[in-house]
Amino acid sequence: MIVSAPWYSWSSIWLVPFAAAAVMAVAWLLGVRRERFYGLMSVLSILAAAMVSTFALYNVLALHETIDAVSSWNWVSLNIGSGTSLAIGVGSYLDGLGAIMAVIVSWLSFLIAVYSLEYMKGDWGVQRYFFFITFFVGSMLLLVVAENLVLMFIGWEGTGLASYALIGHWYTDEEDKWVGVPGRKALGLPMYFEPSNSGVRALMFTRLGDVGFLVGMSVLFLVAHTFSIPGLAASAGSWMAYLANNDLLAAVLFIFTLGALAKSAQFPFHEWLVTAMTGPTPVSALIHAATMVKAGVYFVLRFAPIFFVGAVAAGVVAEAQSQVYFGIVAALAALTAFMMATMAVVSNEFKLILAYSTASQLGYMILAAAAGGLLVTQGSAALAAMDQGVFAGLAQLLSHAVFKAALFLIAGWALHVAESRFIDDMGNYAKYMKATAVAMWLSGLSLAAIPPLSGFFSKELVLESVAQSGYTVLYLVAVVTAFFTAAYTTRLAVRVFHLPPVHAHAEGHEGVHGPREAPSLMLGPYFLLALGALLLGIFWPIAGSKLSQGVYQTLSVLVRPEFMPAIDIATIAITSLLVVDILLVVAAYLRRVDFMSAVRSSRLLSGIHSFLFDRWYLNSIIYYAFVYSFIGLSLVLHVVDHGIDVFYHRLLPAFARGSSTGLRATFGGRTDYSLALYLSLTGVLVLLILMVWGVI
Repeated sequence: MIVSAPWYSWSSIWLVPFAAAAVMAVAWLLGVRRERFYGLMSVLSILAAAMVSTFALYNVLALHETIDAVSSWNWVSLNIGSGTSLAIGVGSYLDGLGAIMAVIVSWLSFLIAVYSLEYMKGDWGVQRYFFFITFFVGSMLLLVVAENLVLMFIGWEGTGLASYALIGHWYTDEEDKWVGVPGRKALGLPMYFEPSNSGVRALMFTRLGDVGFLVGMSVLFLVAHTFSIPGLAASAGSWMAYLANNDLLAAVLFIFTLGALAKSAQFPFHEWLVTAMTGPTPVSALIHAATMVKAGVYFVLRFAPIFFVGAVAAGVVAEAQSQVYFGIVAALAALTAFMMATMAVVSNEFKLILAYSTASQLGYMILAAAAGGLLVTQGSAALAAMDQGVFAGLAQLLSHAVFKAALFLIAGWALHVAESRFIDDMGNYAKYMKATAVAMWLSGLSLAAIPPLSGFFSKELVLESVAQSGYTVLYLVAVVTAFFTAAYTTRLAVRVFHLPPVHAHAEGHEGVHGPREAPSLMLGPYFLLALGALLLGIFWPIAGSKLSQGVYQTLSVLVRPEFMPAIDIATIAITSLLVVDILLVVAAYLRRVDFMSAVRSSRLLSGIHSFLFDRWYLNSIIYYAFVYSFIGLSLVLHVVDHGIDVFYHRLLPAFARGSSTGLRATFGGRTDYSLALYLSLTGVLVLLILMVWGVI
């Protein structure tokens, strides 16, 4: 049942954070510098958004309502011609997916903002930090509840702007704020990045994908004559048939999805995310758990069912082209999941390991949704598989948001204690931080997909969705990725919490302050999140059922998904091997096996280690292929342009002046032929250029 409401009522979900950010901006201009004012404005505004989001979710799940709170007046109203008009209202559209996403984003952001009150205390840019955090959350909430693509795009770009500012928050670029090993190079190019550089990288990588988003939504408007997301869903059969009959459907859908792939750091856009670790750790938690990267996953979960149902309605040609589209997206997601997991195994930076993990898990989410779409040629009979894939992706998004937020907030305290980002400078923290160690293992084992934690259920749902697609390679890649995930997560927990530090200082005196439990404002949020990962798993029959109901009440989802994974032989075998994997890693590290000595003693192992440590050399390849190649081309063009400039503005005038002098001497100075000669020579030059152009 669709329920209309005044546009401003439910739009307070995103209006309140925006309003708070505006108040903070005005306060700054008026000279207010009190740190507590900015922190409380941020925390309270996000809390208000979370409460309204929760009430909206109650209406959607308990009252079975879809909230359509869009203004009766149009923010944009244009008559484009040919019977087409552009009318865009302001407001919110909350179906199951939108309401669930709003709750996840707002409550996680609230806990991260509370953590920031203590973490950012005394920072020289704390006012700016809370302004952009609040603006970030408002943009993300606008994105997930937007009724049309234009509002969605505004929120989309808002998250990009905020991420740029927050990743580069410490723009003075002190070395302790870098990511990567100082001095390390791959293929001759640096593999260490400063905050200011990382902020620009995030902006550039994601903007490339956003161009595709902008082009795609423009094409959809031209063929569907609407930016409304429900409108696009209702007419999907007709506009997809039109594109398919012109052999454009797969290309348009993929271009439209480029923004989501870039935002969610899928190959080849993944590089921006790994260097985004230069920002304050709460920013990393926000980007990885609640905002930014989850926007890309939300995009896929929102539009995959629309594309599927539309292709089925459009006919055989559209189904075939849609399958090509879903196949490309699934392949990129599987590659990203595997590739980033292999990098995490060898990394030695706490936050960087978590960053690799995030990109890998995002690949899992997108793979699940795309895998359902691979069955589109089976028509309406495959609707259950499509909807199951969307549910699996959303389940993975939810469980990952909870445990990854906890892991990043734990990392923030660990880095503060060690005064280093490298895990070899940390050690034996379980002796001094028992509550933090418990939180680390709860959230880590959830990431490793060990029952009864939530990560187990969501991972199994993803694997089932991929298995149903019938593409064995995709399934095997997903399974192998799970083993890498368990290995690097265990390595991180054991290295930091149960072994003495490798470098420098004596045990128990890491950093100036020494290891100790985090203050309550920091400990509370990440301990609650880690406990949430456990409780979410224990009560999955209830939580999963509500999540399934929410997906069923989502636009274009026609079959209610199964929320419990099948506990079959494959599940038991994979889970048992994951436990063995974890125990082997624990045993190897507690026995102090010197892996690096073995690596250094073997040329093959050393080469593999360097290949993985330097991110498959992809960063350097991207720079050589797209940055330095264009720099070289620009230098060549500059030389050519300079040559034309010299020829046209120096040589020709000099020749004309000399010729004029000679002509005046010949004709007694009665007539100035220099202008005529100059114009004639110019005409000859233009004619030659045109002739050469014609030959080419």
